[in-house]
Amino acid sequence: MKQDVRVRFAPSPTGPLHIGGVRTALYNYLFARQCGGTMILRIEDTDSNRFVPGAEDYINEALAWLGIGIDEGVREGGEYGPYKQSERRDIYRHYVRQLLDNDKAYIAFDTPQELEAKRAEVKNFQYDASTRMTMRNSLTLSHDQVDKLIGAGEKYVVRFKVEPNREITVHDLIRGDVTINSRIIDDKVLYKSADDLPTYHLANIVDDHLMKVSHVIRGEEWLPSAPLHVLLYEAFGWTDTMPQFVHLPLLLKPDGKGKLSKRDGDRLGFPVFPLEWHDPTSGEISSGYREAGYLPQAVVNFLALLGWNPGDDREIMSMEELISDFSFEHCSKSGAKFDFEKGKWFNHEYIMAMPDDLLAQQFRPVLAQHTSPDNFSNDYITRAVGLVKNRVNFVKELWEQAAFFFVRPQTFAEKDIRKRWKEDTPAQMRELIDVLRGIKDFSSATAEKVVLDWIASRGYHTGNVMNAFRLTVVGECKGPHMFDITELMGKDETIARIERGIELIKPLND
Repeated sequence: MKQDVRVRFAPSPTGPLHIGGVRTALYNYLFARQCGGTMILRIEDTDSNRFVPGAEDYINEALAWLGIGIDEGVREGGEYGPYKQSERRDIYRHYVRQLLDNDKAYIAFDTPQELEAKRAEVKNFQYDASTRMTMRNSLTLSHDQVDKLIGAGEKYVVRFKVEPNREITVHDLIRGDVTINSRIIDDKVLYKSADDLPTYHLANIVDDHLMKVSHVIRGEEWLPSAPLHVLLYEAFGWTDTMPQFVHLPLLLKPDGKGKLSKRDGDRLGFPVFPLEWHDPTSGEISSGYREAGYLPQAVVNFLALLGWNPGDDREIMSMEELISDFSFEHCSKSGAKFDFEKGKWFNHEYIMAMPDDLLAQQFRPVLAQHTSPDNFSNDYITRAVGLVKNRVNFVKELWEQAAFFFVRPQTFAEKDIRKRWKEDTPAQMRELIDVLRGIKDFSSATAEKVVLDWIASRGYHTGNVMNAFRLTVVGECKGPHMFDITELMGKDETIARIERGIELIKPLND
């Protein structure tokens, strides 16, 4: 019988969710949805010393903003809960005892000082089959000694007993078979009595098994731990239900070598977190994609193509298309450079595709920072943003491009005055006013024909007249098609601006 697809995203609440973690969550989600499977969010909070207040809420909010839906989790519930590892202590104790009873693990009492001394004594020291019998653990101590130490409250850990010189093969859906020898794996700590919690290695294996996870899709950095996890599945006798492993390529720095980090974002001026993060300890504020003005659909599209491709040259893909076409066969084995400029391009494309009325709704809070949106109809705002949206990457940039639609220019660009405003320009602008007053149909196409015919009939220089016209209306020689502007503003406002320009603009000497 075919196993149902069940995947899990299992972040630790030790700070904000890195954009690399977001991509991991996204790939889990795409695969689960494509297969009609289940997406689990599990909070791996076994490292109590690194727990950061607010991090769990941040993770949930970030995934919700991006549209990465969760089927089972701390908030959603589910039949395999609890979904927070700190609430599963009794479960882990049972499996720690099972390993100890089956001679698959042992108790170690070595203090940090003793371990440090051993590292100083033995070059490249590793706690494994070659050294464990020289350490203070249940393999070298009697049962009575072990019981006495535990009874006295001495702190201990439980270590996995790795047998040496075994060839371990990890079957990975992206990288194929990866084989290593067990001699390079140390006897990993699985449980710490100090906080009565397991380490990542034990907890995630037990949880994946009990939650019936079919595919473990995670970052490449976890590939070295995969052989140990194979050994743990064998130790528990769970090889028949061992999940498929998928280790995703790293997200790399935009320049140079190495993994993408927050420092790269700070250095080059782009976010590495989905949402703005306020560090509760230092008070430091780190930028987020949401607050920087990125649309969630653009972020999802951008991340999906970092390490995967649909097999053709498509770039703009909806969530539905990504779900339909996603496959591990088209995932790269090598790391993907994080091209943050490409991320801006995606955002631009999604703004261009957004209906103007929806874009206008998102622009209204920006407009409200400068003038009252209530002074303008929804239709006016909608048409204004529609005329300039091809010039921006972010909604917040619309004000710079569209401000003249809502506020008459208070100053006029000197470089344009020097080039376009001559001694005879005011007279030409007064003639233009008369021409505009005579136009009954002030639509873009009609007004353009009338004005251009007038310019030609008078033998004026088209560029000089039209740029002076633009200068009076806009304040500088930029913006969308001039007659699209005047159609939206209307005849009275257009003429009022020209009259004001004639009054205020004076020729400048070069």
